Amino acid sequence: MKLKVAILGTRGIPNHYGGFEHISEYVSAGLVKRGHSVTVYNSHNHPHTENSWNGVEIRHCYDPEYMIGTAGQFVYDLNCILDARKQNYDVIMLMGYTSSSVWGTLYPKKGVIITNMDGLEWKRSKYSKPVQAFLRHAEKLAVKHSQFYIADSLVIKSYLQDKYSIDSKYIPYGADVYSEMERQSLNDKVLSKEDYFLLMARMEPENNIETILEGFNSSSSRKSFKVLGDTGNRFGKYITNRFKGDDRIEFKGAIFDNSQVRALQNNSYLYFHGHSVGGTNPSLLEAMASEALIAAHNNPFNKSVLHSDAFYFNDAKDVQTIVETVQRKETEQTMVTNNLRKIKYQFNWEHIVDQYEEFLMECYYSANKYERIVPYQG
Repeated sequence: MKLKVAILGTRGIPNHYGGFEHISEYVSAGLVKRGHSVTVYNSHNHPHTENSWNGVEIRHCYDPEYMIGTAGQFVYDLNCILDARKQNYDVIMLMGYTSSSVWGTLYPKKGVIITNMDGLEWKRSKYSKPVQAFLRHAEKLAVKHSQFYIADSLVIKSYLQDKYSIDSKYIPYGADVYSEMERQSLNDKVLSKEDYFLLMARMEPENNIETILEGFNSSSSRKSFKVLGDTGNRFGKYITNRFKGDDRIEFKGAIFDNSQVRALQNNSYLYFHGHSVGGTNPSLLEAMASEALIAAHNNPFNKSVLHSDAFYFNDAKDVQTIVETVQRKETEQTMVTNNLRKIKYQFNWEHIVDQYEEFLMECYYSANKYERIVPYQG
C-alpha cells in the first residue's frame, strides 16, 4: 500500500528556517524514495519557487505573515488546510499546532489526521501570559481534533499521557553521522582546531544564551566564543549590546550552510546547548553527529538524549566553571564516542524515516479498519 501524504504546518522545504522544516525535508524525501506520494505545503514567500523538490510535490499557499506579523501564520495555515480539503490525501500530518489547531473543525474529513505535538510551546518565556494561555488552549484543540499523535521527545510523550491520557508515538529527529569526506574537507576551512567555544540557537531567552555568555564573560579563558544565530530580533540586539565589550565573543549571524555549521561544531573545543523548552532538538543531534563535545542546560529534554555524556549547567557560575576546567582528554572523548553511537543506532535519518512510514501505515489501516477514532473530548 502506497500512501498519499500531505505535510502541513511548516514554512516549507528545503529548510530555511528551523526544526519542523528540517524534519519535513528528510521525512518527505525519504517517504518518496519508499514509493509514497508526498506533498509539502510551502509559504508563497519561501525561496524555493518550483512545484517539486527531490520528488516531493510542493504546493504554495498565500502567507501574509510578512505583512501582518504573527496573525499571518494563522491565515497561512488556514489557506493550507482549505487547499488540503480538496486533495483527497490518505494521511495529513500537521507539524505543530500553534496556529493550525484553531481551525480543527476544518481539518480534512477523508484523511487521517496526525499531529506532531511540538515541545510545550506555552512554556516559552518569550510569550506573555495571555499568549501562553492561548497556547495551552491550542494544545488542547490539537489533541481534540487529531486522531493520532507524534512526540519527538520521551518527556513530551509522558506529558501527553499524563495530561490527556493519549498514547503518542515517540519519533525523534535525526542526524547524519559526520562523514570522512566532510572530515577531509576541513583542510580547506579557515578554522583553528579546538580553539573556540560554540553556541548555535535562535535568540530567545529560554535558550539560555545570556546565561552561557555571562558565564564565559566572567571566565579567564583566552579562547574565542562563536555565537551562531540571527541577532536581528529584540533579544538578539539586547544580547549583542550586552556583550559587545568582550572581544572574545563573536556573533556570526545565522548560517544555513549545513556543511559549514557541521565543520564549526566538529572543530569546536566545547559546544554549548542551552535549549530548555521543546523536544529532541535538531541542533543538539547535529552537534552529537558532528563529534562535538557538549555542555548542555540541565533539564529533562537534554538529559533524555545525552544522559551522562555531557557537562551540565544550571547557571552562569556553572558555565564559568566548565569553561575554565573542561579538558579534552580520554573521558571527554568517551562522551563524544557515546553520543556518536546514539546517532548511528537511535537518531539516524533512515531509522527515523522508517519509523514515520511504519506509523503512518499503522494509522491509515487503523482508521480505515475501525473507522474514525473518537478524538479527545476534554
